[in-house]
Amino acid sequence: MIALKSIIDTFSKEDQQKFITFLQEKNKRRDTKNIQLFKLMSIPELDSKSICRQLYEVDHCNAYHALRKRLFNALIDFTANKNLEDENSVDMQIIKYILASRTYLLQKNYDIAYNILDKAERLADEHSLFPILNEIYHTKIQYAPNYPKIDLETLILKQKNNRKQHQLEDQLNIIYAKLKLILNTISYKGEVIDFESQLKSVLADYKLVLNESLSFKSLYQILTIVNISALVTSRYFEIENFVMSSYRILKEKKETDKQLFYQIHIVYIIANALFRNKKFEASLTYINEMEELMRLKKGIYYKTFILKKILVEALNYNFIDKQETAIKLVEATIKKKHQDIESLLDLHLSLLMFYFQKADFAKAKWVLSKFYHTDQYYIEKAGIDWVIKKNLAEILLYAEIADDDLFYSRLKSFRRKYTSYLKEIDQSRILTFINYAERYYKRPEIAKSKAFAKALVMALEGTSTQKEDIFVISFYAWLKNKATDKNLYKTTLKLIKS
Repeated sequence: MIALKSIIDTFSKEDQQKFITFLQEKNKRRDTKNIQLFKLMSIPELDSKSICRQLYEVDHCNAYHALRKRLFNALIDFTANKNLEDENSVDMQIIKYILASRTYLLQKNYDIAYNILDKAERLADEHSLFPILNEIYHTKIQYAPNYPKIDLETLILKQKNNRKQHQLEDQLNIIYAKLKLILNTISYKGEVIDFESQLKSVLADYKLVLNESLSFKSLYQILTIVNISALVTSRYFEIENFVMSSYRILKEKKETDKQLFYQIHIVYIIANALFRNKKFEASLTYINEMEELMRLKKGIYYKTFILKKILVEALNYNFIDKQETAIKLVEATIKKKHQDIESLLDLHLSLLMFYFQKADFAKAKWVLSKFYHTDQYYIEKAGIDWVIKKNLAEILLYAEIADDDLFYSRLKSFRRKYTSYLKEIDQSRILTFINYAERYYKRPEIAKSKAFAKALVMALEGTSTQKEDIFVISFYAWLKNKATDKNLYKTTLKLIKS
């Protein structure tokens, strides 16, 4: 039941209507209940028992489970056919060219056959379809001795170069998978791993040549690998030049429409990296480009990326003194149903930060009340970095509303769970900040002392705000604001601009 609903929930109104038409054409009997089942499953409020009762007037029956199975198979057929129409039309056209050419080659109509193969080659090369290109070169080489117009050595060289490109794409795919697995171990299981040494070890196994001939997918995977490194180390400032120069190469390529998914993801990586480097206006420029790309091809990837786009957009607005715009954007988004749980959690946590900076502690507490699962649950869904940020926000909120019991309870729990982990990943400053937060909570008057202000400066000694993680700065701003007794939001913006 869950698998079926998860598929149906991703359907737009247009997809729903197309699927119903698909079922109507497929049904041979008028009493088939598959369309009725699909419509009922599209209603979020109905559970399995309610649907079964409406269809068969009982809570459970074998006919209902058999109907579900048939609907599931129909959904697979519909999705496959839709993908063939939307995504693989070029692939199918090239395959038709190859099949037709082979028929003409057997008939010794070499002029016609090679003309068709030339069309197939141009199309496959434009879209970086390396496996299909190999088939084209294989066919051309096979019949080259019978067709004197063909330069066999040129064909052999083309095939060798194509194999290199295909091998490079395969290698990047393996590297990407290995590093993503390491990241998942760090982020979603909370294990401490020396990511940089792992990165060097994995890359040492492969000799890669990176140039403008790469496919969109390959460039995407390279940038994702680099982004993974920045995510783990929080050193986004180190990857910006590489990411931007790579994208300039990528935008010159012709197959943007074919590999649209990868282009959207790359633009998202750029927008996020620029935000983390506090280049907010530049980040918003790429957010606009991301929006334009998401609307191409009838918005086929719009739902996939909308939450990620809104998250970075809202964060940028918040840090360019447009907090109300950021809040309205996130408030409107989280009211709707989405499948991207991780991005949805990020949006909720960002909204909590916005309310907190605004000193609207009642609404901040309301957002916090939505996080009723255990830390382990959220580590698995959103990663340990998210959980640490949530815990820190919670501690500061209870400090602001002067809830002694919850403040000390969360503080004690945080230290017990994450002290060792933070030390191992070289983030002991977070523990230092918490110690200062506790000292302030016990004796608020110390915030006005010169010694306290000097100690706060020392806490960030050695790291400029330009290179410091923006979320760490936001936490530090709360402590600094207690020393100056000014508006927290304005203090945060001033600290980030400094």
